[in-house]
Amino acid sequence: MYDAIVLGAGAAGLFCAATAGQQGKRVLLIDHAEQPGKKILISGGGRCNFTNIHTAPDRYLSSNGHFAKSALSRYTPADFLEMVEAYGIAWHEKTLGQLFCDGSAKQIVAMLLEECAKGGVEVHCGDPLGEIGHGDGLYRVAFGGQTATAPALVIATGGPSIPKMGATGLAYDLARKFGLKVVQPRPALVPLTLPGQEALFRDLSGVSTEVVARCGKAAFREAALFTHRGLSGPAILQVSSYWQRGETVTTQFLPDRAEGWLRDAKRERPRTSLRKVLGEGLPERLAEVLCDKLGLVGELGALTDKVLATAEAKLARWPFVPDGSEGFAKAEVTAGGIDTAGLSSKTMEARKVPGLYVIGEAADVTGWLGGYNFQWAWASARAAGLAI
Repeated sequence: MYDAIVLGAGAAGLFCAATAGQQGKRVLLIDHAEQPGKKILISGGGRCNFTNIHTAPDRYLSSNGHFAKSALSRYTPADFLEMVEAYGIAWHEKTLGQLFCDGSAKQIVAMLLEECAKGGVEVHCGDPLGEIGHGDGLYRVAFGGQTATAPALVIATGGPSIPKMGATGLAYDLARKFGLKVVQPRPALVPLTLPGQEALFRDLSGVSTEVVARCGKAAFREAALFTHRGLSGPAILQVSSYWQRGETVTTQFLPDRAEGWLRDAKRERPRTSLRKVLGEGLPERLAEVLCDKLGLVGELGALTDKVLATAEAKLARWPFVPDGSEGFAKAEVTAGGIDTAGLSSKTMEARKVPGLYVIGEAADVTGWLGGYNFQWAWASARAAGLAI
């Protein structure tokens, strides 16, 4: 008999269990993986991009855009950083507010396990979950030949992204079992694939350049990477969370060039070629492909200002229509999930199912690339852990 059972020993589950345990609750933390924090260990290239100092609600996708505000305001990046520093974990800020360990992501997992130990949390890993039920005000969870009961059950099992790490859709099965709605899950922060007619771009595999990538109203200025299947890199991963099949993604090449730059180049260097001018700001192979696609050859002086203006406009909003993504196997996170309309934004508890809590990636809250999803894990876990 426990006060709470937490399913999933990832970022959210570990922190929620630790929080509840340190409030004097008897907590059982269960994960079918053989060790806790497996996704934490591979994050940030093994250095764990554990938060982002620019965290704000508008950097999260959800069918209810206001849901994340409460938890994020009550547990901030500064709060988590205070704990990191208390453990003597050295860190550094990379671009765009992303905070990483100087050493290893193992330090974050060790810190969270120590926090669990301080709260007397019982951690059980390596056994598959059996039947999970509810009756007489208690949740029952079968695992490893035994059954645990508690008046509170926390779903912290994440989404189906990166199945090779053991990720499953268990959270959604449980939600439906207990009468909660699920917003259609889909891969997010994922490379996009290009159709066969874009073979010229797929031939650029390994070439990267800074762009402004746009999809709908979303726009991100970071690197784009061409792959043998399509498009990747931070800018593309970011817009992928907003992309729906059939929509166009545009990329602005040479985003620092002012309007009229090609016509200016023509006046200053009429004998030079478009390929040479593009090659001064882009990787040479990409410059060649763009010239081939634009169909402009010869000297700039031989091209009219109207033709150059059209080329400029195309380079500023180069359209790609992906035919899909690389799916959950390559997605860093899952968009969609358990509908937040059925949850309390203050406690993460299901409104119509007392004692049932949903935190982290299992809920329909998806952050931008760069530590935002970890901060949601910490904030939602803290809210639930204090409420149990």
